[in-house]
Amino acid sequence: MHTLSPARVRLALLSLALGGFGIGATEFVAMGLLPTLAEDLVPQLYATNPEEALAQAGWLISAYALGVVVGAPTIAAMSARFPRKQLLLVLVGTIVVATIASALLPSFGLVLLARFVSGLPHGAYFGIASLVAASLMGPGQRGRGIAFVLSGLTIANVIGVPAITALGHVAGWRVAYGAVAAIFALTFVAIALFVPLQPGDPAATLKRELAGFARGQVWLALATGAVGFGGFFAVYTYVSPLVTDVALLSIEVVPLALVVLGLGMTLGNLLGGRLADHHVMRTVFGFFAVFLVSLLVVALFGENPVALFVGLFLVGASASALSPAIQTRLMDVAGESQTLAAAANHSSLNIGNSMGAALGGVVIAAGLGYLSVAWVGVVLGVAGVIVAAVSVLLQRRTAGRTTERV
Repeated sequence: MHTLSPARVRLALLSLALGGFGIGATEFVAMGLLPTLAEDLVPQLYATNPEEALAQAGWLISAYALGVVVGAPTIAAMSARFPRKQLLLVLVGTIVVATIASALLPSFGLVLLARFVSGLPHGAYFGIASLVAASLMGPGQRGRGIAFVLSGLTIANVIGVPAITALGHVAGWRVAYGAVAAIFALTFVAIALFVPLQPGDPAATLKRELAGFARGQVWLALATGAVGFGGFFAVYTYVSPLVTDVALLSIEVVPLALVVLGLGMTLGNLLGGRLADHHVMRTVFGFFAVFLVSLLVVALFGENPVALFVGLFLVGASASALSPAIQTRLMDVAGESQTLAAAANHSSLNIGNSMGAALGGVVIAAGLGYLSVAWVGVVLGVAGVIVAAVSVLLQRRTAGRTTERV
């Protein structure tokens, strides 16, 4: 890897980040198009009960997230020995086909299935791409390498998601998903041209990779991400009605809200990656505190457009800062199961995605109003802090017993 020129390294990293950009677009564009999806795919329900129709359309987000949960550990554990570049190409090609299917299939049930299939490669892509980026960046820069790959996802929330959302409002959600498929096709070409060949781990076996799940700290790190990020997705899923029904702004303002949230995510991701290289758990607890405060801003003052936008920016920044920190934590505690650890983080985050979207839909359908999703976020965020604290306490207790034996 040391023989690569700096320009080739940059192009390789940008190619990997472009895949993250595409994944950010395919995962998050549904949030801004939720009313359009509901109106087109469940028109009869939307005509009689728009809130319940929106909650049902939220299942499309949950289905994608479920695909990530299923696909990330399964694909990562079974493919650790495969050459990494070829594996990335297979994963991206699969997303291209499934995204085109999402845009073309006629019924809610079939689109739901296509979104599930679209999610299967998500976690494995980020896991493998993170390992490749870490290798390209060199020793001592794992957090920054991970953050670079994730930067594509966060930049998607600044540029891609708002632009594709606006396109969807004008031309329809099916055209929007066609644009997403084009991004992945470009990613396929970029990876084929610029990412260097990298072997898999020849010593990796399915048994060795799955052995990571025998470590309690791995489960605690996964739970921290799943529960904590549930709070983020409870809010993000329902950004569109928060802007239009709570702050009483026009639907044309929704892309701007997504830009603000995406700017927060981009800043938080870069900051979280740098801080995680210095102290992982301090980064986790610090940004959880900011996360909870930002959710309270949305819950208490979301009817004010300025407060809502400030809260969305802070929600995006703090949640995104947690991602590279939790990813690094997983790699620290997973032992030899590095491929699994790199991918499993995205399973946990998308358990949070599915859980947050579903719980947000439950409180909305129960008639508690759209601001109730922020209170769901607060509860889940507090639960994430508790799980992280348990992880640290158990680690200190184990270290103490080891010291006593020595």
